[in-house]
Amino acid sequence: MTFAPATDAHVHLMPDSLMTAIRGALYDAAEWEIDHPTDRKTMEAELTAEGVAKYIALPYAHKPEIAAELNDWVLAQCADSEMAVPFATVHGDDDVGEVVKRAFEKGARGLKFQCPVQGCGPADPRLDPAFELAAEYDRPIMFHAGTAPMFRDNPAVGFDQFAQFVETYPEVRACCAHMGTYDHEAFIECARENEQVFLDTTVAMSASAPEYMDFDPAVIDDDVFEDLAGSIMYGSDYPNIPYPYEDERTHLLSRDLSAEAFEQLFRGAAERFLGEN
Repeated sequence: MTFAPATDAHVHLMPDSLMTAIRGALYDAAEWEIDHPTDRKTMEAELTAEGVAKYIALPYAHKPEIAAELNDWVLAQCADSEMAVPFATVHGDDDVGEVVKRAFEKGARGLKFQCPVQGCGPADPRLDPAFELAAEYDRPIMFHAGTAPMFRDNPAVGFDQFAQFVETYPEVRACCAHMGTYDHEAFIECARENEQVFLDTTVAMSASAPEYMDFDPAVIDDDVFEDLAGSIMYGSDYPNIPYPYEDERTHLLSRDLSAEAFEQLFRGAAERFLGEN
């Protein structure tokens, strides 16, 4: 199986000040030491060298009143890129509808919610205007809705909230990042039952997952990737990962999957998520 040219469905693109704060929080919480570059041009050079041809650029707003400016920054960065697909974000205490509509009108291709950090999950009624606009504009949503790697007690995450979203907004394509860990069994079943539900492999399926997530990717059988081909996307969390980028794909490429399952994993599923096929 040839990895390249791959689409990385989970890359963070944000100003250096935010990246520094995020890395500080990750170090404080888990002692993750991260040294990947954060400026777009250098990031893209490294991604290209690793076989990535396209990536979804994901911001998130950890507090109110920064999302609109952050979205504008991401859109401007992506306008100068041949690789980046810009997503937008919004905080639950913002004027949610106004921020999201502005971002969609300017070209944002979807929404990202880092639910435990932002304190607003997929069942938060404050976000309903965003979800309604996603349906209206046919834009997908990327949620960090699972409890990994350090959010088991966080009230903004968990399968029940995601399931409520899926029931309420069945027309919106929605991805749960990190394979839904640590509630992966429930999220996998949800993806089986709902064609608009996606998962991404970010961190959870990496060779480094046992060390950094206390999770063995081998507990998810190859059959899952075959059965859900077209619904599971490759993702990395780059550049905020405390290990070499190639670790993201090493375990995936060691799996005994069909050529079609690999094709969907590294390219096709992301196209369907983005509404490109």
